[in-house]
Amino acid sequence: MDQNLTIKVNSTYKYLQIWNGIFNLTDKELKILSLFVDINNEKKLVNICAPEIKKIVAEKLEFKDYNTLNNYVKKFKDKGVLLKSGSNYRLNKLLNTTTKSVRINLRWQDGRP
Repeated sequence: MDQNLTIKVNSTYKYLQIWNGIFNLTDKELKILSLFVDINNEKKLVNICAPEIKKIVAEKLEFKDYNTLNNYVKKFKDKGVLLKSGSNYRLNKLLNTTTKSVRINLRWQDGRP
């Protein structure tokens, strides 16, 4: 028997929270990643971690040096949230934030309802 669950998504942060069981990000990492995603969606750059984006994220978080975010970029890469292609980073395809809702289909292998 299948069970369906629909979750309405009204922010990038909430969308990322849905998938966080897979990526195991801290609340601070979720906040930082959601800023990267939101700003990149506005700027539409190929590299989600471009210096231009990092500068804006750092300003919003009141970091003195935007290079501090490199520590988070490494964590995101290590956790599979960001994928590196050449010198560019892109968001894992599972985290397509343009989705308005997420539908999760639960299926038990052992016949449970």
